[in-house]
Amino acid sequence: MPDHYRVEACVTNAHFCFPVPESEQILLDTVRKLAGEFAAVAAEYDERAEIAVGHLDSLHHAGVNRAVLPAAVGGGGLSYLGFGQLVRILAAADPSTATIWTMHTGAGVALAELTFQTRGAFFAEEFLAGKRFANALSEPASGNRFLAPQQDAVARGSDWTLSGAKRFVSGAEIADYLLVNARVDGVPTFFGVVPDETVTVIPIWDTLGLRATRSQLLEFHDTVLPAEFRGRAPGPGDFAVIPAGLPGISLGIADAALAALIAHAQSRIILDRPLSHQQWVQHEVADVQAKLAAAHALYEQALWQADHGIPLFFPTLDRAKYLANKVAVEVAQLGVRIGGASGYLKRSPIQRHLRDAEAGQLMAYSTEVLASSMGAEVLGVE
Repeated sequence: MPDHYRVEACVTNAHFCFPVPESEQILLDTVRKLAGEFAAVAAEYDERAEIAVGHLDSLHHAGVNRAVLPAAVGGGGLSYLGFGQLVRILAAADPSTATIWTMHTGAGVALAELTFQTRGAFFAEEFLAGKRFANALSEPASGNRFLAPQQDAVARGSDWTLSGAKRFVSGAEIADYLLVNARVDGVPTFFGVVPDETVTVIPIWDTLGLRATRSQLLEFHDTVLPAEFRGRAPGPGDFAVIPAGLPGISLGIADAALAALIAHAQSRIILDRPLSHQQWVQHEVADVQAKLAAAHALYEQALWQADHGIPLFFPTLDRAKYLANKVAVEVAQLGVRIGGASGYLKRSPIQRHLRDAEAGQLMAYSTEVLASSMGAEVLGVE
């Protein structure tokens, strides 16, 4: 293996990952240092349901946004494998920051790529300048099918307008630009939108987990969808930020949950011996750790496939998300069992991991939708 690759930084929770280039490891080391700071205050932001804007600024100033922007649109061209490790590091420290950053990056990169022939350079420059982006794609009536909008845009001169709602828009309150889709002549069409007085935030945010994402519901009232910011549909060759990031968020949460239950089991003394010495604890931990390692391996395989242009990486990512979502909940639930009454207390990180882990299963595509498509494929159902 070439000298400019390192393996040792990939070892986490007794699993080994594909190595990434040395230059990317330098970036990941910087992110690890920042993540340590984020982790120290993650519970406070969760308690207040407040976006950690300072965390997002720190990532930008560290060059993380520039690194993840594809080289074709003026960025550093971070590999999928590097991106996956980055998301997992952030999610283990502060999953809300990891989620809102992934959505911001997904919208910014998408607008730079989808409008490449027209305003792509503009959106790339705004992204690199530190402007904030948010995805406004999911509709109350479209379920998980966020790329297939049900709302129709209305032609107005050379532009279009949109009236309707978009839900779970992470970072909506601080966004300078929104990635919005609507049907134009029956075809899903994507636009960049500058939020103005026609876009209203509906203050309904009171969630169980990932509270600091503040993924709000937006209402659009004849909001202009400008022709100059119209983009093409996503396609092969685009950097699939959100599909590649979602499994990493759940895996980061699972890593943190496992670390918390291990710490508790090693420090909690029952009948003069640490809880970790009890056989049932050892058996249960062995089971979830093996499943977590398998989920990591499947995720890394998908990222490696993506880096090497293998079309199968999307089905592999679907399976990785499904397994990561399920395993994160299983690890977090075991943490509550091992933590006992003390793990159920509000001051314990164990209860927060459980709440955050549940959210991954609801993000598109949900585990139910993925199970249906995967099961049909395996059974040969058209």
